[in-house]
Amino acid sequence: MNLPGFDPQILEKRFPYFEPELRQAIGREGIITELEEGDEMMHEGQYIKTFPLLLEGIVRVYRIDDEGRELLLYYLNPGEVCAMALTCCMNHIKSNIRAVADSKVTQIRIPVQFLDLWMVQFKTWKEFIMYAFRKRFDELLETIDSIAFKNMDERLIKFFADRHRSTGNTVYTGTHQEIADLLNTSREVVSRLLKKLELDRKIMISRNKIDFKSLVS
Repeated sequence: MNLPGFDPQILEKRFPYFEPELRQAIGREGIITELEEGDEMMHEGQYIKTFPLLLEGIVRVYRIDDEGRELLLYYLNPGEVCAMALTCCMNHIKSNIRAVADSKVTQIRIPVQFLDLWMVQFKTWKEFIMYAFRKRFDELLETIDSIAFKNMDERLIKFFADRHRSTGNTVYTGTHQEIADLLNTSREVVSRLLKKLELDRKIMISRNKIDFKSLVS
């Protein structure tokens, strides 16, 4: 099922290492949909019946604690699959994470029955899934290390570095409260640390925008 104006060659662009037969199977069995910025890709308590392969855009994957605060886990980039969604599919359990589009997103959703079937049929699919688990595991360890061992100013700098690594952007658009929610701290702490970074000429702050090019250059 193709969206109007959808270029089927994007599967080859995003997954050039897949066997042609696998890309054909993805195009045949997958359902292509779009999300606008802020739209939810998945939420807690949801059974995952189709898992997403990201073709365009950026998705933020996070958890929410009992007090409603967000804990950022990782970003999902084009050409990637959400390992958390795969885990839920494999074990037939409800999702315990939330994923939200950070930009306009194009995704192709694969019915869950093909996850195991393609692991047997296609060598590159198995390698892709195993790599996805390893990459996310490493990112989760990095998140845990950041929370356990880094000061909040270090975590804030890491937040901007991760944004740049995932999106290529050097300008963050959003409020201080939104950053605080993602770092599981208070707006006052974030605003104080941002002001210090600005005084040190490492960032430039304007209304709902933060230019952090000097931090990542």
